Amino acid sequence: MEIRIASANDIDGWMVLVRSAVADFPGMDMAEHRKTVLDFMRRSEAVCAAESGKIAGGLLFSAEDGALCFLAVDPNFRRRHIAEKMLRFTLGFMNPERDVFVTTYREDAPEGAAARAFYKRIGFAEGRLYEEFGCPVQEFVLPHCKIPENAAK
Repeated sequence: MEIRIASANDIDGWMVLVRSAVADFPGMDMAEHRKTVLDFMRRSEAVCAAESGKIAGGLLFSAEDGALCFLAVDPNFRRRHIAEKMLRFTLGFMNPERDVFVTTYREDAPEGAAARAFYKRIGFAEGRLYEEFGCPVQEFVLPHCKIPENAAK
């Protein structure tokens, strides 16, 4: 498995990945997402996990804002710690003096259970509650851009 910065050459494989995980992102506009991903790719703020020519995982981030903007792993590649590997790779591009933020579903939303467990397991702390794109979400915060070495896998 290769973890690397994604380029525009990866867009078609990225969109195959997104279609495989679209159930995790209700209301996603695929055409809009494609444009967004290409923008992140142009800024070198898109990370992918690639294996045998297939995009198994994707992560979009904003180094300037200290934000994780999108994270998905193909269901056929789950349980291989790909999300954690992409996240650790991404943190190398973030300011180590700043916290890293991500939003996900609130605790009462069953579709967010796996994401919430993942972020907690690797050191993110629950933060404020608010709405994003009309959906109730909760912010998770990773203090000083660091995943504890003993984070459970």
